[in-house]
Amino acid sequence: MNRCPWGTADQLYIRYHDEEWGVPVYDDKTQFEFLVLESAQAGLSWHTVLKKRENYRTAYDGFDVLKIAKYDEKKIMKLMQNAGIIRNRRKIEASVNNAQHFLEIQTEFGSFSNYLRDFVDGKTLINEWSDISQIPARTELSDRISKDLKKRGFKFLGSIIIYSHLQATGLVNDHLKSCFRWQECQDEK
Repeated sequence: MNRCPWGTADQLYIRYHDEEWGVPVYDDKTQFEFLVLESAQAGLSWHTVLKKRENYRTAYDGFDVLKIAKYDEKKIMKLMQNAGIIRNRRKIEASVNNAQHFLEIQTEFGSFSNYLRDFVDGKTLINEWSDISQIPARTELSDRISKDLKKRGFKFLGSIIIYSHLQATGLVNDHLKSCFRWQECQDEK
């Protein structure tokens, strides 16, 4: 079975690659989870974040955006003491800030998923890469979304983080064409 080369390192990566990465996500709770995790990953490996994912789910109240938007200094300090997550104050504060603005987008667009899908006219962008070296780290699309999110007050969500988010949540299918998931992700619309 052919997989994208990055998705073969260990069972954690294999499971993430085979079951989640590139699958279209319409659920806002999952969208928010990926935003927090992608932001936390900045400067680190995705594997590091995947290993801490369950700890994040516990520490961040199951990624309940309504609760996170209300986190105060006491809760931020508690998160800073939690060895099960990445204890970077700027990233933690950004997650609280972003939760507040995430709620504003939900109010304006009906859902965060709708907001993102408006950028791609509701359709997953399907790439046909034959080699991992062809996959960009950022694109004009991720530049536009990142710029718009920053105008809306979001933090720690640059173009590279946003492109990773688009890949993870299936707005962009960047599985290699030779990967068994390339076609499957298209069928999971």
